Amino acid sequence: MDYLPVFLNLRDQLALVVGGGAVATRKVELLLKAHARVRVVAPRLHAELSLYRDAGRIEHLACAFEPRQFDGAIFAIAATDRSDVNQAVAAAGAARGIFVNVVDDAAASSAVMPAIVDRSPLVIAIGSCGQSPALARRVRAQLEAMLPERLGDLARLAGAARARVQRALPDIGLRRRFWDRLFAGSIASKVFAGGAREAAALLDAELRAASDGTQRPRGEVYLIGAGPGDPDLLTLRALQLLQQSDVVLYDRLVSPAVLERVRRDAERIFVGKQPGRHRVTQERIHSLLLEYAGRGLRVARLKGGDPFIFGRGGEELDLVRRAGVPVIVVPGITAALGAAASAALPLTQRGVAPSVTFVTATGEGAEGLDWRSLAAPLQTVVFYMGVAQLPRIVELLRAHGAPAERPAAIVEQATLPGQRVIAGCLRDINAQAQRAQVVAPALLIVGEVARRAAQSADLVQALDLRGAANA
Repeated sequence: MDYLPVFLNLRDQLALVVGGGAVATRKVELLLKAHARVRVVAPRLHAELSLYRDAGRIEHLACAFEPRQFDGAIFAIAATDRSDVNQAVAAAGAARGIFVNVVDDAAASSAVMPAIVDRSPLVIAIGSCGQSPALARRVRAQLEAMLPERLGDLARLAGAARARVQRALPDIGLRRRFWDRLFAGSIASKVFAGGAREAAALLDAELRAASDGTQRPRGEVYLIGAGPGDPDLLTLRALQLLQQSDVVLYDRLVSPAVLERVRRDAERIFVGKQPGRHRVTQERIHSLLLEYAGRGLRVARLKGGDPFIFGRGGEELDLVRRAGVPVIVVPGITAALGAAASAALPLTQRGVAPSVTFVTATGEGAEGLDWRSLAAPLQTVVFYMGVAQLPRIVELLRAHGAPAERPAAIVEQATLPGQRVIAGCLRDINAQAQRAQVVAPALLIVGEVARRAAQSADLVQALDLRGAANA
């Protein structure tokens, strides 16, 4: 280890920045976030630094660098575009025993600035000893994606409770287990979901139970939208919860690529249903949710698309709430949005389709839909799970006034490598689907915006042909 990583307390301490350009501006902003007093030495200032000066947030010396400008400073940064000036700053700091960071010059620096992940009061610094700042920034970006935005709130909650936990649990082993449960369980989940007040109440209850020996394992349920299939379309919150889940109950529309993002040692249980032949009843799914949560496990109910759009997520939410099990709902990109984006079909467009309707034409109530409204012009209608019912959907739309030439498109395997777009109109879309041997999952999009589908399909075909020619 060539450098000792430390965190400096610069609150109300003087830091010197030599340079007034864009790089110096970034360094000044960082120092101000650390509550330092900042002295900037530069003949001219960047526009943002001028604003800080005019607001009284920095001291500005409009002159060239001189060593006496170090007076009172405990840290310095050289951020000019002249190496001789930067070297002079480094030498002056060394003569006074003050650490100096020279931007982009590790050899001249006595301190190296890290890449920072700020979840204050939790702060992560990543350094490469000046060898590869770009790599340090890349690692920072990866950590930023992994760590919840409200992680600092959890740290503050733990800090506020620390003395109480020490008094209630004098045994260090019990304390460590308590903190491990707190950081990985329902309290942390509530904080990350924005429920700080609920999390504080849970912490108090669990601390009382832990101190009097009545604590029982507390499970929780996550209703997670898996999106349309492409794992890169999972939300960060979904990824975080999938990585901490003990059990995952997943549907048939959850792609294998999404399942790869589940924690490796988690138990995975398929609870998918095939149209017309349910492998697992909804009642059995309810039973599994309560059974595993009752064991104190973290249970992810992973659904294709969004859990609250044709996913029966509302029923599962009501169930676990009635049972007193903590539950978190994580939205997903619903299939209609994923299919429209990947097929370049805007679901609404000014003057063409000012509204969009999502509907399922399968299951209970399909015959009772307002087909006259669905057949009306100047709108987009997206039919979920409609491939098996395609002839009947077309028949009902036509019977209620939709013209035969109304554009229609089917998007099969949306967002996945095998995606296909079948373009047509109500007159021929059924024949087109039969020729293409379309299978689920697929969406039917009806309306003027579907006219673009032919262009999208032609583009995909051209790219496929080009790829084959180059192979």
